[in-house]
Amino acid sequence: MELFERARTVRLRSHHDKYLYADEDESHVVQDRNAASPNARWVVEPVPHSPGVLRLRSRYGRYLSASNEPFLLGVTGRKVLQTLPHRLDSSVEWVPVRDDARNRAGPGARLRTRYGNFLRANAGLPPWRNSVTHDTPHRHAGWVVWDVEVVQAVIPGPDSATASDAAAGGYSPAPPSSSYNKPPSRSSSPTPPPLPTSALRPPAPPPHYREENEAPFRAQPPPPPPGYIAPPAPGLYRLESTESFSVPLHKVEGRAIYYQIGDEDGDVDPDESPQHFTFNGTGLEELLERLKEESGLEDVVMCSRSPINGKLLPLRLQLPPNNAAVHIVLVRESSKVAKTFV
Repeated sequence: MELFERARTVRLRSHHDKYLYADEDESHVVQDRNAASPNARWVVEPVPHSPGVLRLRSRYGRYLSASNEPFLLGVTGRKVLQTLPHRLDSSVEWVPVRDDARNRAGPGARLRTRYGNFLRANAGLPPWRNSVTHDTPHRHAGWVVWDVEVVQAVIPGPDSATASDAAAGGYSPAPPSSSYNKPPSRSSSPTPPPLPTSALRPPAPPPHYREENEAPFRAQPPPPPPGYIAPPAPGLYRLESTESFSVPLHKVEGRAIYYQIGDEDGDVDPDESPQHFTFNGTGLEELLERLKEESGLEDVVMCSRSPINGKLLPLRLQLPPNNAAVHIVLVRESSKVAKTFV
């Protein structure tokens, strides 16, 4: 797929505006919003002799792997882990499939295993929240589509093959020059006479020459080792794009939505922090659908808390102007507090 053809390091952003993230335990894979973290970057390794097939390697040198271990008993999704197998088999191989059906500025990709499952970003209540599995979904088909953000691109040129080997974690030394192994030719011309000593001396400096006019010598830093991933520049969270395709350089900032789930009386757990996401829409119906996807609930009512008496009121009119943040409490339609809204 052309999104990965010239990519050396990528970030994968899910339908929930979260990134595929290599957990610090060097084993699990989750979703996280921290795009600046090196844990959200993955090195692309093409599989030799398998066009269109690739491997993704985390910052810990481990590969994104589709395991056979069920995520939960009784469900079809299986765990996606970071592993370092003794032999690189099909569990660490992914086939990217282009997907243009999303309402985004750029194309997306679905990552398919060699057995037909797709890399899936889950949402909802724990333990589904921020989890990553591989499955063939019948619902939420958009959860298997990822936006590909290129962090480092393979520079085309005579050194592109060496750059690709270095990105894959290997090192291909340059072939020795033919002059090192070439025996001296006996038919070569005779050696010219040596130059006089005066010809080896440097020319005299011009008049009024001052040494301080020379540019001072500055030592250059050594080249980075193979497989090195440069950290992002301060203040930059989206890096360059390649010439093979276009990705958005600036993300449109939307409205911050904070939500909690209330009980029968509309009360929420004070020890649980509210969940949040960025909403780019303008209508309440669109916001309700997004909240259903994020929470995993269907029959819910959006409520806001009155600043006067703290009671819950159904959110029915419109969102606040100027993209102001909104704090929402979700209650089920069958709850006691929802029946008081009628």
